[in-house]
Amino acid sequence: MNKKLLAIIPARIGSKRLRKKNLKILGNKELVSWTIDFAKKTKVFEKIFISTDSKKIQKIAIKKKCSCPYLRPKILSNDKTNLVDVCLHTLNFLKLRGFEYNGIVLLQPTSPFRSLKSLKL
Repeated sequence: MNKKLLAIIPARIGSKRLRKKNLKILGNKELVSWTIDFAKKTKVFEKIFISTDSKKIQKIAIKKKCSCPYLRPKILSNDKTNLVDVCLHTLNFLKLRGFEYNGIVLLQPTSPFRSLKSLKL
């Protein structure tokens, strides 16, 4: 059986401590771009889905040919938002459109120093 895996990259614009942290430049690109590029490099995901409340992050995702069809609702974009709720929102959105997956991997933009070996599937 071939596993259908979904990568979810949660990248909201707000942050209490570091404003627009997911757009901060590290080396030559934004944190969110490092994470998208990593997900693409693995070649294990059927879909890479960016969940964001930012038009700028959405544009980056679309430019990199990732799925980001909407801006995340405000209720799921605050400091108290649980990432489980963000993932469930994404999964429900996709399920209503006929997409289902055997598993998901949550890739946070604030962890850019991951290696392919660190991804254990």
